Amino acid sequence: MSRPQPDTAPTPTRTRTRKQALPITRIGIAGGLVGMMCCVGPTLLALIGVVGAGTAFVWATDLYDNYRWWFRLAGLAVTATLVWLALRRRNQCSLAGAKTLRWRLPAVAVIAVATYVVLYSVTTSLGSLAP
Repeated sequence: MSRPQPDTAPTPTRTRTRKQALPITRIGIAGGLVGMMCCVGPTLLALIGVVGAGTAFVWATDLYDNYRWWFRLAGLAVTATLVWLALRRRNQCSLAGAKTLRWRLPAVAVIAVATYVVLYSVTTSLGSLAP
C-alpha cells in the first residue's frame, strides 16, 4: 500500500485586488497648509520662540497683504500635483479614472478650503494677541 504523496504544486499567491484609497484628507490638508503658509510660518516661529510675537505679526501681515495670491496659487498647485500623483499611482490618471472618484475630488477641495479657513482664523486670533 503506497502512501499518498503530498501535493507539491505551488500555491498561487494572492494578488492585491483592492486598490489603495485616495488620501483625500492628507492632500487637502497639505494644500490648505501651503496656501496659508504666509501666516502659519511666522506664527510657528513666534510660538517656538525664534521671533517675537510683534515681529511675527508684522511678517505675517506683510506676507499676507503683498503675496497672499502667490501662496494661494502655490496651495492650489500642491493640491493638483498631489491629486495627479495619487491618480497616477492608481493607474487612474484619465478622465474615466477621475469619474470613478467623482465624489472624492471635490472632497479634497473642501478639506483644503476648510484647512485654510481654520488656519486663517487661528492665526488671525493669535495676531490680535500680539502687542
